[in-house]
Amino acid sequence: MKKGFMVVFDGSNGAGKTTVIKGVEKYLIAKGYDVLLTREPGGTPIGEKIREVILDPSTPEMSFMTELMLFGAGRAQHIEEKIVPALAQGKIVISDRFDAATFSFQHYARGIDLDTIMKINDLALAGFSPDMNIILDLDPNEGLKRVHSRGEGLDRLEDEKADFLAKARNGYLAQAKQTPERFEVIDAAQSKENVLTDVIRVIDTLLEKHH
Repeated sequence: MKKGFMVVFDGSNGAGKTTVIKGVEKYLIAKGYDVLLTREPGGTPIGEKIREVILDPSTPEMSFMTELMLFGAGRAQHIEEKIVPALAQGKIVISDRFDAATFSFQHYARGIDLDTIMKINDLALAGFSPDMNIILDLDPNEGLKRVHSRGEGLDRLEDEKADFLAKARNGYLAQAKQTPERFEVIDAAQSKENVLTDVIRVIDTLLEKHH
């Protein structure tokens, strides 16, 4: 049986994750792979309920520690219920955000100390780690313009100020620098076609490595 692996797409809001993920799914299915799309927060019935709580714009009073622990709780459920079984079946798991987002948003942007975040995340991961994080990198102001142009309401995290989003972006780039073997940074300011071409190149490398 083909060995499963997990790719995470992450980065700035408005960087085009949804479009890229759909393109990658189409590419892999055409090559005969079994693909599971998932997301964080969310991914499971429990996780989706947690997502609603985390992103609810009517609760600005949520404490940073509550937010961190909710992300951790959702991730623990996600791994056990959905991700690990899919990988065992040889599927390629593609997740819209995962633990790199927690470090970017909760440590670099919120300022929660790294040790606390690592404790919560390590409990949630229980030794698990995705194979690759693909960061779609975009200036947060450009990202916000794209989000606003969709004409949808903003969730609680999208509604954060540009300074917060700039710190989160720096968090992704810092993680990519620290562990380059687990991260690929793609310039999301390019055309959609070019972004997808760059991403497919990374996917092809992973396919060679795992199959």
